[in-house]
Amino acid sequence: MTVQTAKTIYLDNNATTRVADEAVQAMLPYFGEKYGNPSSMHVFGGAVSRDVAKAREEVARFINASPEEIIFTSCATESDNTALRGTASFHGKDLRIITTAVEHPAVLQCVRRLKAEGHDVRTIGVDNLGRLDLDALKEALSGAKKALVSVMWANNETGTIFPVDEVAAICKEHGAIFHTDAVQVAGKLPVDVQKTPVDMLAMSGHKFHAPKGIGILYVRKGTKTRPFMLGGHQESGRRAGTENVPYIMALAEACRLAREGMAAETVRLAAMRDKLEAGLMAACPDTLVNGDREHRLSNTLNLSFKYIEGEAIAYHLSDLGICVSTGSACASGSLEPSHVIRAMGVPFTAVHGSVRFSLSRYNTMEDIDYVLAEMPPVIKMLRDLSPFGPDNDPTTFK
Repeated sequence: MTVQTAKTIYLDNNATTRVADEAVQAMLPYFGEKYGNPSSMHVFGGAVSRDVAKAREEVARFINASPEEIIFTSCATESDNTALRGTASFHGKDLRIITTAVEHPAVLQCVRRLKAEGHDVRTIGVDNLGRLDLDALKEALSGAKKALVSVMWANNETGTIFPVDEVAAICKEHGAIFHTDAVQVAGKLPVDVQKTPVDMLAMSGHKFHAPKGIGILYVRKGTKTRPFMLGGHQESGRRAGTENVPYIMALAEACRLAREGMAAETVRLAAMRDKLEAGLMAACPDTLVNGDREHRLSNTLNLSFKYIEGEAIAYHLSDLGICVSTGSACASGSLEPSHVIRAMGVPFTAVHGSVRFSLSRYNTMEDIDYVLAEMPPVIKMLRDLSPFGPDNDPTTFK
């Protein structure tokens, strides 16, 4: 039986975020008086086209790109697929595709399909802190006629930040094309494509307070690729389909908000994350921090609670109004642990008990205090019910 609570503490912001009020206001006129099609030749549509151009400039400014390098998409999954499949289509089967074992499924599933279609695919591992093996990357690039490297900027589960500057330099040295899924760094870390010479970059609006259904793909001038969506001439012929004007306006406003408030927000979020980590680690023995604590997003904390299941933790927290996510694919009907947690070699006793907390601009210290008061008793209760524990470790069974 589900317990009803009037209090909601939303700590699942790496999954999606609340749309900022300012972003909502930015999109509203384009559902009403400014409903024209920006591709129309008449004055009514032309005014909307000019507004889209201004929004494109704001989005480009967010990552220090040129407006013509920005393609509006429906989401980062589309952006990732466009980058990977479009590049593979242009270069053919001679293209070697290199990615990591901890990418988002939007990349991993796409790469898996490309492998089935005959492409040479190499997968790079990570260490127990989720850090990329750069020597393995160099080895994978060796001997390739042409290579496409897809490495995420920051991991969505652990918050571990990858050394994209070093990856970009290695790719340039080997003449490889570099794509990065930058979904989780949007609004959390400054992104400057002039300083970090990526060739393609994907972001999704709903991860930083724009609506679901709008994303971007940055494609550096001169990067050779083919369109993924065919039909009309929109986005300079690079992505067919009438522009989602209201959401483009909301995305531009979300970019402005993030750009102006990022520095202060990073400090505030890190303070909340660190308080949550310290409090739970002190109150809940046999708990591990997953990821690189030195190089991680300010808003993300991933913990593994030994001897219990992450799904059980999430369900009980939900009854208390606390929204988190787990690293296990419970929706699949199995208890198979997260591919990210497995790739890091998290111990068997903890691999199923991972929980991710991810914060946003709408969280407060009062939220953290509530979690610290309510969660330790949940962990104790579940461990009391568990057949396993420090004195009954399943890894010692014969």
